[in-house]
Amino acid sequence: MTDLVRYQDPLMIQRVLHTADTIAVVGLSANELRASYFVGYYLKRHGYRVIPVNPREREILGETCFPSLLEVPVPVDIVNVFRAPDALPQIARDAVAIRAGALWCQFGVINSEGGRIAEEGGLTVIMDRCLKVEHARYVGRMHWLGFNTQRITSVRTGLQ
Repeated sequence: MTDLVRYQDPLMIQRVLHTADTIAVVGLSANELRASYFVGYYLKRHGYRVIPVNPREREILGETCFPSLLEVPVPVDIVNVFRAPDALPQIARDAVAIRAGALWCQFGVINSEGGRIAEEGGLTVIMDRCLKVEHARYVGRMHWLGFNTQRITSVRTGLQ
């Protein structure tokens, strides 16, 4: 089994999603048009405590922003990474140092060394998957256009 397939196991993803409360988002942007902002907003709206990690900001989504994972003062269940793949080994080391539960790497954030460091440090690793998409998939709130309709049905009203 390749690393990437191992890091995308559906049962592992569901376990991480259902046991997490606090998510540190490394690379969370204050720009509402960025994917990291949209994911952070979605997670916060769905009851997770979102902790922004970005050295260039003071506050994002109404939460205090921390310059690094090492400065986050509370336990972290998931470290969600929106950074370039070459930054992942150091982020993985920091996630191990703070005893996070999981290292979640967004689409395109693929680095086998970072995955190995996190695994050897006892973290669950999920790679090349979007936390928002996987949450929506397993919680059952994904509309075919990608937003929550608050309704589950196979009948489409207004369509002939």
